[in-house]
Amino acid sequence: MAYIPEGAPCAGRIRTVTFGTGEGAITLGGQNAMPLYGFDASFANPPRAGIAVTDLPPENLPELTRFYEGCETMAQRAVRARERSGADFLCLCFPGADPGGANRSVEACTADAVAAAAAVDVPLAVVGCGNLQKDELLLTAIAEALKGRNLLLFAARSENYQRIAALARDFGHKIVAQTADDVNLAKQLNIMLKGVGVSYDSIVMNVGTAAVGYGYDYVASTYDRIRLAALEQSDEDLQMPIAAPIYADVWSVKEAVAEEADEPQWGSREERGICMEAATAAADLTAGADAVILSHPASVQTVRRFIRELMEGGAD
Repeated sequence: MAYIPEGAPCAGRIRTVTFGTGEGAITLGGQNAMPLYGFDASFANPPRAGIAVTDLPPENLPELTRFYEGCETMAQRAVRARERSGADFLCLCFPGADPGGANRSVEACTADAVAAAAAVDVPLAVVGCGNLQKDELLLTAIAEALKGRNLLLFAARSENYQRIAALARDFGHKIVAQTADDVNLAKQLNIMLKGVGVSYDSIVMNVGTAAVGYGYDYVASTYDRIRLAALEQSDEDLQMPIAAPIYADVWSVKEAVAEEADEPQWGSREERGICMEAATAAADLTAGADAVILSHPASVQTVRRFIRELMEGGAD
């Protein structure tokens, strides 16, 4: 007798969240099986790989400095990143706005975002500088200036969720709920966002990540518990897609940035960084991430190939 495998879909389902516009819009989520368990249920929406583009040149990373050679503006870097990486979406990052650093004005950063958005036709995510007060001003200005582009805005936290929630309501964007490796905190923030009028169809979760080898076991267990609660226990307060911005974690660890002169036995610094990004992204995807954000174009290409092969060509 021929063997006919039987799927085992879960009772619960991850909600779908769409960002971007037109034919290029991206939909995350929708699955009713554990991560990449295509043998249990088909995945209508494969995971996605995005690339981070900064407002200032990435001078602290020689690997990216070479890649963006000749690009003087954020818009030019956005075009090159899209064309050469094949990323599904772009993540516009504004470390230059940090009051403790270059302290670029909200107006200048917003102008960069508008120019970058006009230069590319893919969905956009936006990340601030990490300073809560400055990010509220910056995200508000960008959300208003790019009304109609259906952005994915990083991030709503327990300290500022009401203000960031207003951006989803007022300007029609999607928002990322950010917590740190804790199932209960992730659920609580989602409930608080719903309490101030944000639809669960407008929320993506960032529940924390880490470079592989740096406490990643705790990250993986958090992802697992969230997905098990969402899919097997049908917990509607955790049934959101997950996005993992891994670039900052990876390009700050020794294995990725140690100079070859200091660690000659480790080989090429650039290859190490790419491998760390790709390995971390693969770990996040198999743990439950619906989208990962990387920095190096070769990392993006590798991860997109990884997704295609696992999804049998479903990423394109």
